Amino acid sequence: MGIKLGVNIDHVATVRQARKDINPDPIEAARVALSSGADMIVMHIRGDRRHIQEDDLERIRKEVKCYVHLEMAANADMKNIALKYKPDSICIVPEKPAEVTTEGGLNFKDKSMIREIEKVIKAASDNGIGVSLFVDPNADDVRMGYKLGVDTIELCTRKYAESWGSKNQASELERIQLASYLVKELNMSLHSGHGLDYYNVKPVADIEGMECLNIGFSIISRAIFVGLKNAVSEMKELID
Repeated sequence: MGIKLGVNIDHVATVRQARKDINPDPIEAARVALSSGADMIVMHIRGDRRHIQEDDLERIRKEVKCYVHLEMAANADMKNIALKYKPDSICIVPEKPAEVTTEGGLNFKDKSMIREIEKVIKAASDNGIGVSLFVDPNADDVRMGYKLGVDTIELCTRKYAESWGSKNQASELERIQLASYLVKELNMSLHSGHGLDYYNVKPVADIEGMECLNIGFSIISRAIFVGLKNAVSEMKELID
């Protein structure tokens, strides 16, 4: 079986929110992505609502028959949103108000954050929603994910992506490979994402046991020049 492609449509909403208009419509983007090879649609609703809005979640659940994967912080507000709109799965991610994009995996040294994560995991699991954690590719964080009882780990590939073309590239890829092996040894599903593009994605896709790659910015950026249909299908072909 080929690797699944989760297409993140956040940045279609980013363009829309620049004018607070109705276009470009993220839900229409989801339809195009799905018809072009995407296996699921990824959306991240942030505390500042900089791109995806609650209305987008409501519409995609009502209007599009697809697998919806919601990225979200671990707090009461986001937990309630997840329980209201019932995505097929969620990924708990760290979130800082001033960050441009997610800066890395969850910080398990923050005990209060772990308690919030546990609350979200229980609420989601009790309602039949799959749960993954976004973690840095190291053994301690993967083991913490296992201890917390999630079914899926998504490895953060940001440092690997930023090292592309540098002497650190091989070591960053090795970190992802080693963490991937541990995820599979612990019988969890293995996903990866963040910063992956058309140049650096193939080595990650080739890691044994990789099941899904979640990619957004590079696909939406390429779509400006070649169209969303071509951008999605090209990425899907690369990872298969």
